[in-house]
Amino acid sequence: MLHIPFWKRLVILGLIALGLLYAMPNLFYSRVETHNDAVIAAERAGFETPEQAADRALWPDWLPSTLVNLGLDLRGGAHLLGEVHVADVYKSRMTALWPELRQALAAQRDVVGAVRRVPGPDDELHVEIGNPDQMAQAVQIARTLATPVVSLSGAGQSDLDITASGGTLIVRMSEAEKAATDDRTIQQSLEIVRRRVDEVGTREPTIQRQGKDRILIQVPGIGSAEELKKLIGTTAKLTFNPVIGRGTDPNASAGLGNVVLPSVDETGVYYTLAEAPVVTGEDLTDARPSFDQNGQPAVDFRFNPSGAKRFGAYTSANIHQPFAIVLDNQVISAPVIRQAITTGSGQISGSMDVDSSTQLAVLLRAGALPAEMTFLEERTIGPELGQDSIDAGKIAATVATIGVVAYMIASYGLFGVFASVAVTANVILILAVMSAMGATLTLPGIAGIVLTVGTAVDANVIIYERIRDELREGKAVVRAIDDGFNEALSAIIDANVTTFIAALVMFFLGSGPVKGFAVTLTIGLITSVFTAIYLTRLMIVFWLQWRRPKTLEL
Repeated sequence: MLHIPFWKRLVILGLIALGLLYAMPNLFYSRVETHNDAVIAAERAGFETPEQAADRALWPDWLPSTLVNLGLDLRGGAHLLGEVHVADVYKSRMTALWPELRQALAAQRDVVGAVRRVPGPDDELHVEIGNPDQMAQAVQIARTLATPVVSLSGAGQSDLDITASGGTLIVRMSEAEKAATDDRTIQQSLEIVRRRVDEVGTREPTIQRQGKDRILIQVPGIGSAEELKKLIGTTAKLTFNPVIGRGTDPNASAGLGNVVLPSVDETGVYYTLAEAPVVTGEDLTDARPSFDQNGQPAVDFRFNPSGAKRFGAYTSANIHQPFAIVLDNQVISAPVIRQAITTGSGQISGSMDVDSSTQLAVLLRAGALPAEMTFLEERTIGPELGQDSIDAGKIAATVATIGVVAYMIASYGLFGVFASVAVTANVILILAVMSAMGATLTLPGIAGIVLTVGTAVDANVIIYERIRDELREGKAVVRAIDDGFNEALSAIIDANVTTFIAALVMFFLGSGPVKGFAVTLTIGLITSVFTAIYLTRLMIVFWLQWRRPKTLEL
């Protein structure tokens, strides 16, 4: 086992050198981070400013620039726990269904009679028909609008539950569709929150579902929980609605299926709009900050093909009629349609500055939250507290390393020095692997590294004690070392495999802090086995070939 081919020696030393190379950027954390931020900003903007060029020059492009990301407890940042109001989607679904149902029933007006929507619960659609004796036909027509539930648990079931009460047709979502909708709403909210947070360049946020209708959001590096709430809580819900009327009374009767909304630019003016929009922000494919013909900040947007088609058809049929651009339940513009708009592109302008137009474009690109989100828990962790954690972690790691090194050298002399070098290389490899993976280091993760420092020498201790046993039996130095490595190998593998299994269980079943500990522990197990078995053995082989000892004091 002490015979190591030349190519294996190159591989072992090459891996150590590669580890040093990938771990090195963490020694210059601020400079590399500034360099990375400048590169990302230039890529997003499509051009590089002189300031970005100067920041990028802080670190050579030919060197690795990946870093170990610092978690919320180390960098500071914001923590939010939000609850998604999934029931809001039921109301939106019924509102959107009404024009389609009205059209289907109107096609059979000679049978079912006149139809009109009457008040009912938010999650139900109540429609009164003129010929109650033809209710069975009305129910049959309504059922043609139903589709199968798109979920494994609801497979084969209809998405609509249609009943009748006297002369009123009642349409509601089926229980299977509600369950599927709840799941889709949470998943969509997760994705939209993630896209909004990513758009502003934050590093390694934690965004995950908790329970049935809650979302955990942790964003390192952001100023405060209030700042994060402002970014996430803004719905940026964009719709294009037909205009029914215009007035100055906010309490004017809108009529069923209509809403009264204020104008942003015209003080005291309120628009009565059809509640069902022609197109929505979900039909947007792009939104970018720009300037209007007067040089004022604006936002250019573009619809997808289906949105462009609907918008084109509506504008073609309503020339010389006004329509409203509604953002977050406020009419930001109500232009008159001069000609059909079939290109699928448009512009939002008004009272905004460059920052607000950029922020609006971000929110529109990310899309609107499908339902309102309220925040049940919020915390701001200051960077000072994070720096205290880093400093405490450094002290703990340093003290642990010094203690382990001192013990190993006192116990095993020169071989203890070899083990200490292996421990140092082990820590470097842990940082290198985490940097290459883009992993996040948390306070429990630091604990995992400190623990790894203490346990990394276990393999060396097993090997050295086995070598001592072989020397007591009177074996020659080379034979004793060779047999010591061979006999200790199975015990080392068994001990690390059992710990590895425990680390995997913690990673897959644990939550945030536990996962951070499991990640560093798992990486540390792999690297410690490599350094103890291969690096330590290589150093001993070099020493044997150089000194060729006849005896060994261990």
